[in-house]
Amino acid sequence: MHYILLLVLAYLAYGILEYRMHIRNLRSVPIRVHVNGTRGKSSVTRLIAAGLRAGGVRAAAKTTGSAARYIDPEGAEEPVIRPGPPNIREQLSIFARARRDGAQALVVECMALRPDLQRISEHQIVKSTVGVITNVRPDHLDVMGPTVDDVGVALAGTVPRGSALFTSERERAATLGAAARERGCDYHEVDSGGLDAGAVRGFKYVEHPDNVALALAVCDHLGVPREKALAGMRDAEPDPGALTVHRVVDGGKEIEFINAFAANDRESTRAVWDTIAPREGADRDVIVVASMRADRPDRAFQFGAILAEDLDADRYILTGGLTHPAIKGAVKLGLSRDRIDDMSGCGAQAIYDRVVELTGTRSIVVGVGNIGGTGAQVVRLFQSRSETT
Repeated sequence: MHYILLLVLAYLAYGILEYRMHIRNLRSVPIRVHVNGTRGKSSVTRLIAAGLRAGGVRAAAKTTGSAARYIDPEGAEEPVIRPGPPNIREQLSIFARARRDGAQALVVECMALRPDLQRISEHQIVKSTVGVITNVRPDHLDVMGPTVDDVGVALAGTVPRGSALFTSERERAATLGAAARERGCDYHEVDSGGLDAGAVRGFKYVEHPDNVALALAVCDHLGVPREKALAGMRDAEPDPGALTVHRVVDGGKEIEFINAFAANDRESTRAVWDTIAPREGADRDVIVVASMRADRPDRAFQFGAILAEDLDADRYILTGGLTHPAIKGAVKLGLSRDRIDDMSGCGAQAIYDRVVELTGTRSIVVGVGNIGGTGAQVVRLFQSRSETT
């Protein structure tokens, strides 16, 4: 009994000491930006940090998205190694690293999904001087739902106290604004309509105007001039899940592959499809490669509807896990089964070969669904072929 009591006391003492060290680390990093939202978190995190660095601020960053990364104040990045499943305690070590690196600013992507953990992430761990909520979309409804309005309430848990909040959300802005007022936080709603067309040019990848406008607004708030911040953003490396374009020539056939695998909900997928406008190119085949997650049956059913109703393509290649529910849903909604290839269990090379086979002389291929597993392998293969052809 005494042994158990000693263990409990030792654990409590360690927790108190750890938190005191964390508070010391927080105080050493005066600018703390916490980026939350449904879509664009990783991109916005990178953009803000790059813009601040261009303005002379020693800004570190940590992303959680497609592949977790720590980016030091010089802009060099490295993967975040995890001994187990993701845990919000990981952020404690990131602040310790930022302090050792002499960071003046740390931009961190929120890694929590559960509403209670989102609140803990902000109010006990990050204590941000600037909060960012990119948007509110219908995703992770099993954790934050069941409705999109519930998602908005959950994300509002990371609205900081007594500082500033920036968002590009419009439909559920009232929820975020109310939380900001309640916590004495300056509220800034950012509209990308004020961006000129040239602002999103010059990037190494396809960046959404909302992300650029949001990052520029934060950098301006922190004293970095717009043009200087934008130049830094254009030089930044994209997130592994960013919307990238790879052009390949194989056997005289021209293939334009667009990595949109990070768009994995209906609203985001529609937005990407409208941005790329694949049907606007004359005389080219339009092919969708949809990578399904084996652990998300809800998303597989959702993608059946997305394929049938939102993505007007000539052919559809499904891969990854749980392809059958997606195919069944798509066919039920009127998509011809003859236009669908079920390549569940097939590797990237087999998918690439099928794309080449389906291409007449020119094609545009859009990858959607999930960047993990087969999706990432397909991206790497097209990227490697584009570099050597």
